[in-house]
Amino acid sequence: MKASRLMGAFAAGVAALALMASAADAKTFRWSVAGDANTMDPHSQNAGPTTLVLRQIYEPLVARGKNAEVTPRLATEWRQVDPTTWRFTLRRGVSFHNGNPFNADDVVFSIRRSLAPTSQYSIFTDTIQEARKVDDLTVDIVTKVPDPVLIDKLTSLFMMDEEWSKQNNVELPQDFRNRQETFAVRNTNGTGPFFLHERVVDQRTVLRRFANYHSQIESNITEAIFRPITADATRVSALRSGDLDFILDPPVQTVEQLKRESGLRVLEGPENRNIFIGMDQGSPELQYSNIKGRNPFQDVRVRRAVSLAIDVEAIRARTMRGLAVPSASFIPVGTRGWIEEIARKPRPVNREQARQLLTEAGYAQGFEVTMDCSNNRYINDDEICQAVAAMLAQIGIRVQLNIQPFAQFLPKIQRNDTSMFLLGWGVPTFDALYSFQSLVHTRTTGSFGLWNHARISNPQMDALIQQMIVELDPAKRNQVIGQALRLFDEQVMYVMLHEQVIPWAMRANVTAVHTINNQLELQWTVVN
Repeated sequence: MKASRLMGAFAAGVAALALMASAADAKTFRWSVAGDANTMDPHSQNAGPTTLVLRQIYEPLVARGKNAEVTPRLATEWRQVDPTTWRFTLRRGVSFHNGNPFNADDVVFSIRRSLAPTSQYSIFTDTIQEARKVDDLTVDIVTKVPDPVLIDKLTSLFMMDEEWSKQNNVELPQDFRNRQETFAVRNTNGTGPFFLHERVVDQRTVLRRFANYHSQIESNITEAIFRPITADATRVSALRSGDLDFILDPPVQTVEQLKRESGLRVLEGPENRNIFIGMDQGSPELQYSNIKGRNPFQDVRVRRAVSLAIDVEAIRARTMRGLAVPSASFIPVGTRGWIEEIARKPRPVNREQARQLLTEAGYAQGFEVTMDCSNNRYINDDEICQAVAAMLAQIGIRVQLNIQPFAQFLPKIQRNDTSMFLLGWGVPTFDALYSFQSLVHTRTTGSFGLWNHARISNPQMDALIQQMIVELDPAKRNQVIGQALRLFDEQVMYVMLHEQVIPWAMRANVTAVHTINNQLELQWTVVN
């Protein structure tokens, strides 16, 4: 009986959507980026192209508003009961796309699922001891220690339907690294304003408006067709011809032209994302190098030589066409703990000193190394790698580039199958802990070092990160973050390049809200 009632409710929702689509204001929105979402499982891959699609379908308890402020979503209220307990009041009348009601059981299930070993989302829930149902619309989240950024973390954690997940044998997240196929990889059931209508990997993902959505939204879009188009020229041509309404990542060399074209418009704004170079510092011997029996990158003099050889201002001006802000900081501007004097300090290029440091480290003749790069994830990512390789060649480090689409690049580095790589890192929590815990802390279990593919291990840094987790006094916590930033710089744990400035290109009849996390929200997008 329950299944029949749910199917009836779902059919009614589809019928209502059909009526909506026939209305005068019904709009189809066609959008594109260079790479496809890696999966439809909302707890498998914490990567921008994936969350770009999933955020239209799934929702967190609390979300980010237009100015990155924390706003209610599936929870309408929250308060701290004691130092380690937060109580959330859930929104009434919310249903999943299949008609199942959303309740506290789904919150408890989703948090437990996000903590599974195959999840890339434990960084957001690692301090949680348990989620406890109080009643159908009330949940207590209990942390192991006082967590000063718990609410910020929860803005990135999507809620799933426990019943649907169990029925389809997806109680655990997809094991992406080992290319596991599950029902949740190609199918969804969220509470968001749009539901998944069709999914053809690397070709198109079609979303349709959910008629029974719990809240009013600004958008008049009834169908959104997402098409990943790898070739820059093809993507821009489709926008110009009207085959696309929006592209998230126009090639930087076309931005000024697009601004001047009739019928098009460009929005620009900073992104809270750093672009940097990682080097394997943990292996006794590099996997991809002509140096045998030792690892050059374990020597801080070699890492500093790499930094001194790279002209970040040239990359900003030539490779990025000005759409970047050179930064020496491990965290981007707008992140809690950011220090201007570190981020904006001069970045001198001194290749003579770099060669001297290599000689002191025992590499007077330089060495060969392979660098892994994507070609469709960050602005001009492959061109950045080519520029870096040319600059390092001037000090005797001969870089062989392994450039491939992000869908192949990502699982490769996640297997630690890399000696050197280019990566970008955004901070959805807007707090420094997210970057330090993910990228710098010694890889242990859970979220600690989950993205530390440079295999950094520094006990002093680990201790500072542990202090960040539990320190509640803002002033003291910022002091700890400052110490960590200075240690990071002293040890050249990564070679920082720049913060991205993001252009979005669209038809002139499209109104969108440019967000600092570079994530388009269909609910705020209007086609006139």
